[in-house]
Amino acid sequence: MLPTHHTPTAFRIVIAPSGFKESLDPAQVAAAIAAGVRRVVPSASIDMVPLVDGGEGSAAALAHATGGRIVPVVTTGPDGRPVPSHFGLLGGPGPRTAFVEMAATAGLRLVPREHRDPGTTTTYGVGELIRAALDAGARRILVGCGDSGTSDGGAGALQALGVRLLDAAGNELPRGGAALTHLARIDASGLDPRLRPAPGSAPGSPSGVPLLVACNPHNVLCGSRGVARVFGPQKGASPARVEELSAALERWADVLARDLVPVGSDGAAYDLRTGLGTGASGGLGAGLAAIGGRLLPRFTVMLDHLDLDGLLARADLVITAEGAIDHQTPNGKIPAEVARRAKRYDKPVVAIAGTIGANAQAAYAAGIDAFAGILPEPVDLVEAISRGAEFLTDATERVLRLILVGAGLSAPVPAQAGPS
Repeated sequence: MLPTHHTPTAFRIVIAPSGFKESLDPAQVAAAIAAGVRRVVPSASIDMVPLVDGGEGSAAALAHATGGRIVPVVTTGPDGRPVPSHFGLLGGPGPRTAFVEMAATAGLRLVPREHRDPGTTTTYGVGELIRAALDAGARRILVGCGDSGTSDGGAGALQALGVRLLDAAGNELPRGGAALTHLARIDASGLDPRLRPAPGSAPGSPSGVPLLVACNPHNVLCGSRGVARVFGPQKGASPARVEELSAALERWADVLARDLVPVGSDGAAYDLRTGLGTGASGGLGAGLAAIGGRLLPRFTVMLDHLDLDGLLARADLVITAEGAIDHQTPNGKIPAEVARRAKRYDKPVVAIAGTIGANAQAAYAAGIDAFAGILPEPVDLVEAISRGAEFLTDATERVLRLILVGAGLSAPVPAQAGPS
C-alpha cells in the first residue's frame, strides 16, 4: 500500500470497459479492473458500467439494465448448423422492444477456427431472430451489430425474412457472401408482412414494425475501406477471397439499390455502397437498410439505457478497456466514446488493453490520456485468453500505483535568481 498521504480518501472511479473478445465479457472486465483498484485504494467509490456496442453480450446487458428478460431461440448458425441463441425483450416504458444481437447467432466465436471463411458464412439466423421477436409481439426491434463472423451483406437475414435472391436462371442463390457474385434479381414479395410498409406508401417508407440498427458508422460496405477488405482477413479470408467478396458485395449493393429502392430518413435515396454503417457486421447494415431499417450510431442506441454521462460528471478518474488499443480505436470503439464523453467534464481517462497495436498513439487524439497493456511478459494467445482476468487485475494495480505516485509529485519551482 502506498503511504497514506498519496492515497485519496474520497476517490471516485468510473470503470466503463468493453469486453475482451473470446476471453472476458464487459462485466467480467469491469470486475477484474475493480479488483485491481481495491488492491491500491480499498476505500475508493467505484461505479462499474460494463459497456456493449451491439456485439456479444449486448442483449443480456440491455435486458438487465431495463428490467427485461432474455428469450432463448434455436437458430441457424453462421456455418449452417443449429445453434442455441437468444434475443432480449427490454423492460421500461414505450412500445414492446426486442433487442436482436447478431453475434448471438452469427458471431465469429460460433465459427470453428478451421472453418472460418466469410465467403460461406451466413446471417440467416439474424433473420430468424427478428422473426422470433415479431412472434413474441415486439412493436420495435433494435438490431445490434458487432463481432460478426460473416460477410454476406445481410443477404442471409433477408432470405430468412422471406426475400428471394435469384440468379440469371431464376434459381435461388445458396447462402454466403461469395454467392452474391451470381445475383441477378431480388424478389421481396415474400418479405414478412409485419416489416412491410403500409399499403400505398412510397418505396423505402418506414417499415410496419420499426427496425433500428445500432452500428458503427465508420464501417461501409464497398470501396477501398469496404467491409470485406477491412475485416475479411480477421474472419479467415485469404487475399484472393477478400477480392472475391469485395466484388460480390459491389454486385449486392447494385441490385439492392435497383430492386428495393432504399430511401433514407431524409427521403433521399440511401447510398448502400458507402453510406454510414452499411458495412456493419459484414454488410448486415446495408441489407437491413434496404428493407426499411434505420442505421443509427450504435452508442446513440446502446447508451440511451444507461446513466453513463451522469456518472462521468462525478468521477475523479475514468478507466476504460478493450481487447486492443490501436489505430482503429478512434473509429467508433468504446474507449474512444467513453473518452469523448468524459472530456465534456474534463475528466482524466486511462485505457487498459489486452494488446497495444499499430499507431496506438491515435488514441490520445480521441481523448484517452494514457493507455497500458495487460501482459507482464510475452505469452501465447491461449494463455493470454485463459489468464485474462488475472493479467487485467494486475495491470490495473500497476497503472493505479503509477497514477497515485504522479499525483503525489509536483513540478519543482524554479529558483529565483538573486541580485547580481
